[in-house]
Amino acid sequence: MAAPVTKGQELELRIDSLAYGGNGVARRDGFVVFVKRGLPGDLVRAQVTKVKKGYAEAFRTQLLEPGASRVEPRCPHFGECGGCRFQDLAYEAQLEAKVDQVRESLRRLGDIADPPMEAAIPADEIYGYRNKLEFSFTQTDDGPDLGFHRAGRWDEVLGIAACHIASDTVNSIRAAVRDWARSTGLSVYDQREHVGYLRHLLVREGRNTGQALVVLVTGPGDLRGREELVATLQQFPEVKSIHWGVNEGQSEITGVPTKLLWGTEWIEEEILGLRYRLRPGAFLQTNTSMAEKLYEVAIDFADLKGGETVYDLYCGIGTISLTLASKALTVWGIEVVEEAVACALENAELNGVSNIGFFAGNVGQVLDELRQRAGAPDLVVVDPPRAGLAGKGLRRLAALQSPRIVYVSCNPTTLAGDLKVLCGEAGYNLLRVKPVDMFPHTPHVECVALLELDPERSLAAQAARAGIAVGDTASSTTDDDSPDAPGQD
Repeated sequence: MAAPVTKGQELELRIDSLAYGGNGVARRDGFVVFVKRGLPGDLVRAQVTKVKKGYAEAFRTQLLEPGASRVEPRCPHFGECGGCRFQDLAYEAQLEAKVDQVRESLRRLGDIADPPMEAAIPADEIYGYRNKLEFSFTQTDDGPDLGFHRAGRWDEVLGIAACHIASDTVNSIRAAVRDWARSTGLSVYDQREHVGYLRHLLVREGRNTGQALVVLVTGPGDLRGREELVATLQQFPEVKSIHWGVNEGQSEITGVPTKLLWGTEWIEEEILGLRYRLRPGAFLQTNTSMAEKLYEVAIDFADLKGGETVYDLYCGIGTISLTLASKALTVWGIEVVEEAVACALENAELNGVSNIGFFAGNVGQVLDELRQRAGAPDLVVVDPPRAGLAGKGLRRLAALQSPRIVYVSCNPTTLAGDLKVLCGEAGYNLLRVKPVDMFPHTPHVECVALLELDPERSLAAQAARAGIAVGDTASSTTDDDSPDAPGQD
């Protein structure tokens, strides 16, 4: 049956809901149309930009009637800037949409008919919450400026007056570096032409320690005006660490090796009473107060009694590992990024935690080795990257048959896919799911899931009934041997 819409066609549509990723969902004669910049309740005029077999995509050209949850965005750059796409949606509606997206992902992609959803934890603050910002340089009539990519553009950066999800400190540092850049005469890197020098500014804060770290990223060549840059940043008492990184390639990345220009190599942050050292490339949740709420949910779900062996997969710099260590017998973390493992070891020493160990390696490749060394786990915590568990990592986790799993997810669609395997072939029951809103005004949502192994459906029980080896049953979970993606904590 042909689609009832054609590319370029103008439609009048009523937006019913939000899809994962943030586009509005409307229907034309039952046919789904995803509308960019459409919010629930809106009556819009939209132009179709793409038609597929089961759906179409469109762009809102006119708002005919605003929905009841539409509000005036605070940021003057809203719509032009590529971030904070939900500033025009009341926060209560944002949270409701995120919960719905988690529930529907589990139903549709995870084959979980009635997900055991719990009330979501709303953000403590919906503005000024980010502890890490990465700005890009751009050339304006007034000279260099710092901002973010324009919506939908990889080659054009929008200079901004201020970012409303950043703190006053970060906005002030950005303005000061902008003024320094204008005084130096240094050129701005052009992403399309691949010429120029000034590329990025990274600022990260320890919100609970009052410390800040700054990284300037440039192209190759001597940093003219470095003394003036250091002097400019020393005016901020929060700044304890100033770095310079050189990106010799064309890709827009800030995770490059850095040289310390002034101060300490790191800053520190405190989360739930534990201290963590943060270097330029270390991963930490970008909303400090909600990271504490997220870890408190993980602690609650873990329900440790003090005698357990815990595995923390994709452990990053050890935040979850260290949080659980005081409540367990031993905790073992696995992380593929060796620098993160070094930070985790350092953080364990910093906090005087001795019942903890870390493995550097690919989860799918070293999990068997860890089991031989540490014994079988009583609990496994997984906090994978946005892509979820890679094939081998998922298969090894399923074969491990830990009595309980706490899964911390930043992507409900990949969580759902992994739970389909774990709650299907691997014999687990999903007991609890709790969304945590780390990122107001964006489509992103974290959630924590608790799984418990069902003895009657475990791989051992399946193997016994079928008269085959457990390992043969475990290997059927997936045939994908692709390596795991770099993890996060």
